[in-house]
Amino acid sequence: MSSVKCQVKAKALELLVATKNKKKLEEIKEILKGLDLKITSLADYQDMPEIVEDGETFAQNAVKKAATIALFTKKLVMGEDSGLEVGILRNRPGVYSARYSGPSATDKKNNLKLLRELKGVPASKRKARYQCAAALADGKRLIGVVTGNCSGVIGEKPRGSFGFGYDPLFVVEKYDKTFAELGPDIKHKMSHRYKALKKLRGLMAVYLKRSRRPS
Repeated sequence: MSSVKCQVKAKALELLVATKNKKKLEEIKEILKGLDLKITSLADYQDMPEIVEDGETFAQNAVKKAATIALFTKKLVMGEDSGLEVGILRNRPGVYSARYSGPSATDKKNNLKLLRELKGVPASKRKARYQCAAALADGKRLIGVVTGNCSGVIGEKPRGSFGFGYDPLFVVEKYDKTFAELGPDIKHKMSHRYKALKKLRGLMAVYLKRSRRPS
């Protein structure tokens, strides 16, 4: 009688992304595709702790998100914070990018406020950069923090329909197009988030290898 050997594929490790922003989550999933991960978000769970983003830097906010949710859930968690810095505005909106126009902020309101503040400012003085920080924690420790940035200029009016946030105003000089015009195929190969998460992939690869090592 012949014996049949069955191999059971290891269950994919869950990575909980500490965000409820659907568009941001879609970008993160796209950039991290290929890793053997089940990616979830705060939208998949109830009764999660409220996180007040009161850090002075993107990295501080990213660490707070990752650590808070990891300690609460005991899961592997990624915290990410990103935003726009405009040089002539002394790097505003910075960590306040998502709520730049006030408590009821929307992408459209934020973009309109930015355009008002830059009214009459010539293109040579509209330099800006997107910044991103991502932190990884697993309930026992902070595994690491990575960063990425992408330079551009702020256009004089919104252009394009892809992306979110300030993408319709963020002009990549190499293409003379906004992120919202370039679309995900190009954006995901050069953006601040791509550069940070490319580094995070390295941390994840090491973590996955160690987590599956026989005890």
